[in-house]
This record gives sequence, structure tokens and C-alpha cells, in this order.
Amino acid sequence: MPYIEIKTNVPVDNEKEIILKSRIADNLASSFSGKTEKWLMVNISDDQRMYFGGADDPCALVSVDLLGKQQEAGYEQMTAYTCKLISETLGIKMDRVYIKYMEYEHWGWNGSNF
Repeated sequence: MPYIEIKTNVPVDNEKEIILKSRIADNLASSFSGKTEKWLMVNISDDQRMYFGGADDPCALVSVDLLGKQQEAGYEQMTAYTCKLISETLGIKMDRVYIKYMEYEHWGWNGSNF
């Protein structure tokens, strides 16, 4: 039930896309109980028109949508890992990455709700 969207103003080739998808899925599973790649949907949007602090230097916004309430430690782990992953994979400085989280009480799939 997790949905992760990565928006960035840098190009992301297929190899980097696979690295991001795979590693973020691994960290998601270790950060949040029951959140596995089996239910994960990922959207990577590159070459966006984005500005951070008034500058169009490389930056990224990662949105993480989750079903249910999560533990604070999971958010800390996910943020640290994801910032480092984005920095190492896309060459974006960690202080130019925002990560936002949303928890949802209801989530639909396959004609019904979880």
C-alpha cells in the first residue's frame, strides 16, 4: 500500500531508476513493518522544472504515502537512507532533498478497501 513518488530536476536514466526503485523498496521494508515491495508503487519523474531556495540547482522531492500510523523511528530511518540514496545516485546534495510523509486511514485496491 505504499506509494512513493520521486520528483527531480535532473535526468534519471534507466539504470539509476532501477537502483532507486530497488533500494528504496528495501529500505521501506526495513523502516516500516509490513510495508514490502509486493504492495509498493513507485513513480519517478525526472527533468522537472523545480526550484529550491530560489535556485534551479539539482533538487528532489520524495513523497511517501502510507496506509496506517507508523512509528517515528521508521520515519527517521527512511529519511536518512533516502536522502543518502538520492545524493549518491543522482548527485543531489542532501540539503536539497525534501521528503514528505502522509498517513492514510483508507486505501482502496481491487474493488475494495484495506
